[in-house]
Amino acid sequence: MNRRHFITALASASMAARAAVPGRWFTLAQRKGRWWLITPEGKPFFSIGLNHIDPSPLRYEVNGDLWQRKYGNSMEKWLKEAVAPDLKAWGFNSVGWTQEVVTRGLTNHRHSRAFTLEEYQWLGQPYFHQLPFADFHQWEAETRHPSFDAPEFAEWCDYVAREHCARMRDDPNLIGYFYLDCPTWIHARPENEWKGPMFDPEQLKTEAGRKELHALATKWYRITHDAIRRYDKHHLIFGDRYEAARPIADEVVDAALPYVDVLSFQHFASPDKVAANLTHWHEKTGKPVLLADHCIQIRAADGGGRHDGSGYAQTLAALRQAPGCIGYHLCGAYLRNNARKRALRDAAEKPDKEALQAITQANHEATAWMTGQE
Repeated sequence: MNRRHFITALASASMAARAAVPGRWFTLAQRKGRWWLITPEGKPFFSIGLNHIDPSPLRYEVNGDLWQRKYGNSMEKWLKEAVAPDLKAWGFNSVGWTQEVVTRGLTNHRHSRAFTLEEYQWLGQPYFHQLPFADFHQWEAETRHPSFDAPEFAEWCDYVAREHCARMRDDPNLIGYFYLDCPTWIHARPENEWKGPMFDPEQLKTEAGRKELHALATKWYRITHDAIRRYDKHHLIFGDRYEAARPIADEVVDAALPYVDVLSFQHFASPDKVAANLTHWHEKTGKPVLLADHCIQIRAADGGGRHDGSGYAQTLAALRQAPGCIGYHLCGAYLRNNARKRALRDAAEKPDKEALQAITQANHEATAWMTGQE
């Protein structure tokens, strides 16, 4: 047995151990020739999630007192009376990454805060939660790289797990945890050229360099994994959301395999390319895969865009044919803001009816397919 297959076997054993405790948490299993998330009730579940849910566009000055008048300045009222009914009507069965981009630029590129445990409860849907262990996202412009060897890094990870996982560990609606959004292990973007990637890709030309990267990534995945497991023994770990359109080092993925349950990807490409890429990583590692952030956009004259509902439906259909794929999360947002300029409703809550018609139909067809697997 070679090293990769040995690691995969260990990871599969770990997943099987969690799957052996039914009735309390989402788990993973293979049924009828494909991977599934399994609900606490034991049913197969393909995650159809919406990302980026933030109410702040409702408070733009042009909306006047809309937020106060309609929702009484209450997140609970907004989530229960607006967001939850919409997600159900549109056929989404989960919530992916709730944070929404609120500024873009070379000096800062920031997102809204993550939801709290209470806000997830008000929303009342299965959800994924991102843990802020570090900030070497590909869009991040301000924060220097962490040192995984520094004692304060492990202390920070323990704090994050105490603050988030210790409170969420008993929630059956929590599917699992994400880490970074498109980490810059061996690539950089214009926003972060000043600090460069976490690891110099030129060093991957040597065996010593490849070993060094594997060791570096192992520290990251081991420290973060162990921090979670001190406070939450059961919920799934989805790790980093790798940017499929940028270089992904095998050494990083190999290092992740013993410490994550699923490999997660962002991939803004055509349905056939996305499905082929996910299938590649599933077959290469044996891990289930998740399309954690994706959309097909119709560009608008104002620099924003609209969702291509037909493209969404084609992507979802393609992923249903990929036996390693356990879900598809739409790079929303729920409400359009001035930074992303793409959403299912605009800042005054007007819906994109054309896109939603196709998205809703595709989601309901996928739900019927899922139900037929029970």
